[in-house]
Amino acid sequence: MSSKRIYIAGLMLLAFCEAFAQQGISNNWLMGYQSAAGYPGGQTLINFYNGTPALSYDSLEMDFRHTHGNISDVSGNMLFYTNGYYIADATNDTMQNGSGLNPGAYANFASDGFAIPQGALIIPKPNSGNLYYLFHNSADGYSQPIPNSISYNFYLTTIDMNGNGGLGAVTSKNISLLTDSMNVGKIAATRHANGRDWWVMIHRVNTNKFYKFLVTPTVILGPYSQNIGVVRGDDAGQAWFSPDGKKYAYYYVNGGLDIFDFDRCTATLSNAVHVNMPFENGYNVGMAISPGSNALYVSNTYHVYQFDLTASNIPASQLIVATYDSFMSVFPGFPSGFATLFGLSALAPDGKIYITTGNGTMHMHTIDNPDVIGLGCNVNQHSVQLQSVYFNTLPNHPNYFLGCDTSCTTCLVGVTENENENRHIRAMPNPTTGNFTLQFNVQSVSGELEIFDVMGNMVYKEYIAPWSQYKRIDISKLANGIYLCKILRGDNVETLKIIKE
Repeated sequence: MSSKRIYIAGLMLLAFCEAFAQQGISNNWLMGYQSAAGYPGGQTLINFYNGTPALSYDSLEMDFRHTHGNISDVSGNMLFYTNGYYIADATNDTMQNGSGLNPGAYANFASDGFAIPQGALIIPKPNSGNLYYLFHNSADGYSQPIPNSISYNFYLTTIDMNGNGGLGAVTSKNISLLTDSMNVGKIAATRHANGRDWWVMIHRVNTNKFYKFLVTPTVILGPYSQNIGVVRGDDAGQAWFSPDGKKYAYYYVNGGLDIFDFDRCTATLSNAVHVNMPFENGYNVGMAISPGSNALYVSNTYHVYQFDLTASNIPASQLIVATYDSFMSVFPGFPSGFATLFGLSALAPDGKIYITTGNGTMHMHTIDNPDVIGLGCNVNQHSVQLQSVYFNTLPNHPNYFLGCDTSCTTCLVGVTENENENRHIRAMPNPTTGNFTLQFNVQSVSGELEIFDVMGNMVYKEYIAPWSQYKRIDISKLANGIYLCKILRGDNVETLKIIKE
């Protein structure tokens, strides 16, 4: 027992370790509009840096509708953000040369922010500590204020964070990488298998063609193209890569859900799966994939549908995991409130999936255990009370933490994989009443989580998916006390003390 006490005491230092490679890059979420009108207008900032989302209120110059891209530094400090119309720096003022994005009729209409889901995406330029790429597009076929129009240009804007005294400056803007008829928004990205470069993908309207760009340290290559799956018209919806980069999914109104295998080495899409989804009287619909990359969720106005991505027959795994419960989001000036339906979706840094509830509401839904197949995923309706009304806004963050896929022969010499950086885990919250999230560095191999009591008895065991960063844990049925968490991946063992009270 004395050796155990010494071992557990030594783990006290690990419990408070917060050194995570790149942890803060995607931790800030901004949403809200009509700042000049005051509360309930203004902006809500959700900060996930400490694991538990912290919500705060502010009144900013920038308003948001659907389009939102941002990026922070590794310590969680916001560097810059955009609503599709312009770019703001860390002082919340217009970045130097940051105005005039996406020129055209739609920008003239939507100066308060673009209503294009995933209309902007920011990635660091590979092997550069100060340059960032913003990929974006507009509703160039705009004729009325609807999001499902057509884009004729796919743009690149470059930001140098060494500019303007460290606040950043736009060095090139609205450079057209492709001129064609494309679906607006749904700009998605994942790391190349070499762990350094990026694949960025969009879709050509009224075809089954996908365009792909390869972002390297010296040049952006492409577009490469591939025809696969069904023909898709101009549409609303979302597109995401799975956190492990092995799946790509595209969900769109009046069409359905398309799921593909994705080869991070070659960007080849394969094994197309199409699922017809019902139209439920709404265009603000979405889709997201769980942190373990095993479950996909469609948020379709009145229902949330789950699909098991590991099933041999994915369409047959469809399960309704939530139905709108008639809750109304009420706030000053609107005593009757607005329906909290199921809108856009995104995986958050706390390991949960967040679902917007409709334009002009003050709530979000969460999927608390998204890796769990079945109703145990726990769709928690209107569980997040925001600080201001918002417009179905979610940031478009790819998985910045995805490392090299060692099954591919293109891994680069000198590229450090995330699993070799700062191997630490932490629990949020800790102490806990039983429900907490484990955060750990991404690794390319699967593992197992084991939890032991102070007597050395294993009381909990669960699978850890490769490329995952978070795991939701429930030990609420265990007695209060001290527990030891172990994550085992081959010969590597990481440990952390948990206090349940």
